[in-house]
Amino acid sequence: MSPDEIKALVRTIPDFPKTGIQFRDITTLLGHGRGFAATVEWLTQAVAGAEAIAGMEARGFIFGAAVAARLELPFLPIRKPGKLPCEVIGVEYELEYGLDRLEMDPAAVGAGQHVAIVDDLLATGGTAVAATELLRKAGARVDRAAFVIDLPDLGGNARLASQSLDVRALMAFDGD
Repeated sequence: MSPDEIKALVRTIPDFPKTGIQFRDITTLLGHGRGFAATVEWLTQAVAGAEAIAGMEARGFIFGAAVAARLELPFLPIRKPGKLPCEVIGVEYELEYGLDRLEMDPAAVGAGQHVAIVDDLLATGGTAVAATELLRKAGARVDRAAFVIDLPDLGGNARLASQSLDVRALMAFDGD
């Protein structure tokens, strides 16, 4: 499937979660077997050469784990606070409405291991920057991130580029 055919599978829900927001809903893409498979294949090619794949909870788990399985690589789950039963490292980061935190098992990453980030959506880039910081804190080498959707008007791509990440996205929606 072409990128335009895959993009057509993403449903837009106006005024969610608040007035003026055009929510890009990937559940319709996930529900289309060929579209989902084509998306995973595109992401797989975008991160080729990585030694492990990281994905942020929760939708990053869907795409990241699928890509890791396709490449037969380890998947590194980047979790919300309090979800892991082991000792963790974490980073706090700012959201538009407050602070949040990401955590991971530091033993999951080898020193200098080349890790690529895979997620569904790039908006402001805050979560991906925090995940990059966390992975680097654990000893990983992170230089690439791949997303299904980019919302370029929100500046996430530039924010990740300022962290020395090569950012790739299958599709973009302007004006969001």
